[in-house]
Amino acid sequence: MLAEPFMIDPNFKRAAVLLCDHTKAEGSVGFILNKPLQTKIDDLIDDFPEFDSEVFFGGPVQVDSIHYLHSVGDLLEDSVKVAKGVYWGGDFEKLKFLIHSDLIKPSQIRFFIGYTGWSDGQLLDEIDYGSWLLAKMDANYVFKLKPEDLWQSIMTNKGNTFTVIAQVPEDFTWN
Repeated sequence: MLAEPFMIDPNFKRAAVLLCDHTKAEGSVGFILNKPLQTKIDDLIDDFPEFDSEVFFGGPVQVDSIHYLHSVGDLLEDSVKVAKGVYWGGDFEKLKFLIHSDLIKPSQIRFFIGYTGWSDGQLLDEIDYGSWLLAKMDANYVFKLKPEDLWQSIMTNKGNTFTVIAQVPEDFTWN
């Protein structure tokens, strides 16, 4: 999902969100993919192996929690496939072992502080209102593209008028 180009909420301005769980009764959970923080995961967790992986702001809900998306679902038990080539969570102790054993590289995982959440029906209301645009997911969005280019790249990939919308400057008052 992409935040509409004029959203002013600083948490979601130009946000690209991967929706990981959407159930009618319990609401929705996702992670903002393009808001990197200037810290590494091993700086946040004491017993974590040295690992050069940037941490992202996943959203304003439970900012005292850490989550991760990765491409190694076949190696990490209890992970949940959320898109082709993208998995959520999994056995944390095994994750640390795999990182320590150099079997998971920084390019295969993204860590997030907090998450983005919506109560039952809230997200659908926001989509109907026009706050969010739906887009197809590609694992490259999570693991390959530069975060600062992500919103514009996904918007451009939607084609047609979205290509024009992608060119709208972030601070449209300068236009």
